[in-house]
Amino acid sequence: MPTSLIAGFALGFSLILAIGAQNAFVLRQGLRREHVFPLCLTCAVSDAILIAAGVAGFGSLAQMVPWFETAMRYGGAIFLTWYGLRSLNSAWRGGAVMEVEGGQRSSLRSVLLTVLAFTWLNPHVYLDTVVLIGSISAQYEDRLAFAVGAMTASFVFFFSLGYGAGFLSPIFARARSWQVLDMIIGVVMLAIAAKLVVI
Repeated sequence: MPTSLIAGFALGFSLILAIGAQNAFVLRQGLRREHVFPLCLTCAVSDAILIAAGVAGFGSLAQMVPWFETAMRYGGAIFLTWYGLRSLNSAWRGGAVMEVEGGQRSSLRSVLLTVLAFTWLNPHVYLDTVVLIGSISAQYEDRLAFAVGAMTASFVFFFSLGYGAGFLSPIFARARSWQVLDMIIGVVMLAIAAKLVVI
């Protein structure tokens, strides 16, 4: 059991470590200290559901429904393009609205809907959690422990990212830092969107 648990944790952590659309959004909200707990919980629970589906054998969904992967790719690309352009526009405008302690706060509903879109409209999430983790878990005798390890990694990562971002708040008290971050986020979003369409 410990071997399966550790292997699941290591794989799960490595898959979500790279900065992507979802992680960038959690980082931004963590810096703004807006709805951090429900945001991180939503990300981690979403991952847990997808991991459970993968370990339970739903990795063949894309083969059973041929149009699923294409629909997810283009839907995700459209959403990421919109969000990326919005981030670049925020970087261009700058101003007090991007201050950590100031500006207009986002509603809990809009934050959760945005992160759910980042999570469930991203085909790479399905490839990483449902297909990859699901197939690798079959190599271990205790698949449940492997799944628990991968789920634990998601909880540790997202809560560390969301609350750890607060330590950077002195840097992001300056509007210029927010402009740079929004520019990076915008470029990342557009690059991921382009990759989804080109694949």
